[in-house]
Amino acid sequence: MGGGDEIAVVVVAGGRGLRAGGGMPKQYRPLAGRPLLAWTLDNLAAAGGLKPVQVVCARQQRPLCTAVLAGRGLPPPAAGGASRQQSVLNGLRALASSPPRRVMIHDAARPFVAPALVRRLRQALDAGALAAIPALPVADTLKRCHDGRASATLERRGLVRAQTPQAFDFAAILAAHERHAGRALGDDAAVAEAAGIAVRIVEGDEDNVKITTAGDLRRAAERLLEREVRAGTGFDAHAFGPGDGVTLCGVRIAHHAGLAGHSDADVGLHALVDAMLGALGEGDLGQLAPPGDPAWRGRASADLVVAACRIAARRQARLLHADITLICQRPRLAAHQGAMREKVAALLGVAPGRVNVKATSTDGLGFAGRGEGIAAQAAVTVELPAPP
Repeated sequence: MGGGDEIAVVVVAGGRGLRAGGGMPKQYRPLAGRPLLAWTLDNLAAAGGLKPVQVVCARQQRPLCTAVLAGRGLPPPAAGGASRQQSVLNGLRALASSPPRRVMIHDAARPFVAPALVRRLRQALDAGALAAIPALPVADTLKRCHDGRASATLERRGLVRAQTPQAFDFAAILAAHERHAGRALGDDAAVAEAAGIAVRIVEGDEDNVKITTAGDLRRAAERLLEREVRAGTGFDAHAFGPGDGVTLCGVRIAHHAGLAGHSDADVGLHALVDAMLGALGEGDLGQLAPPGDPAWRGRASADLVVAACRIAARRQARLLHADITLICQRPRLAAHQGAMREKVAALLGVAPGRVNVKATSTDGLGFAGRGEGIAAQAAVTVELPAPP
């Protein structure tokens, strides 16, 4: 059974999506130089606490889908069905071998899902809802048309525009999809409604647009291309103290001493977070987690990375590269650098190729050379929207 507060995600990426043009399904069309699906997966990762992420694609699209998933640490794509509803069911079944407690179902063609929207859905589930969807009010006058003419004006009071991701109790939505597999229902909330499940509405997001046409792709590209690249640096140091090991870049390493600190004293992740905040112009580590703040006492430094990633997502920033240098005489770190790189990449939700971890000594010079502690420095490059 999936654990903790994590929520699994089924990403439906199996449609033909030909209205966007280009002779290729829209979810794999280039958007600001990268497949649309890659942007969707990046923003889901930036929201934090969403795993596993199970992508569903049509069999003939599998090479395209696999190329996007490469290096992300995600499970292989599930096979799509003849309809979106069948594709969702296949994705849910793929998760059922180790069933999560909760799941979100999201359209690959909505690349701008924001952490705040995910948070509202999570809060609805935390409050006891078995189903919750984001929706926006209908602002335009609605007309019924026949033969190219308006035949009636519809009452829009009480109508909303449903979006994805839609969030559910996993067992409840799986059972609902199994029960209504033969019916043509509009979305996953409709499947829940057919099964008698109450669906809670949370505030949607106007920026959470669905890419359907070539015009939608063009507008999305314009939004993403108005961006700039920034760099940030970070530094941290901790003295040795009592203990039998140290945690560096999220990896536990046996040693005759520990590192003294308010949290787990992971200097590598502390320097990384400091660099991320610098690149974003969001202060420093001391402001994010003030020394002595009881909320951070004894916490894993991975939580600091998650917090920094949420800030980056709020700023619509994308991490391009992170370079961390660990400075110590002991312990020897060469055998652990690969694991550190994988751990940091997983925390950041990026491919390992976007992370580098180096280790060096000071040849006996300074506090690190005397074996009094460990220091780290980091450099981070991010891409984010240019200011107006």
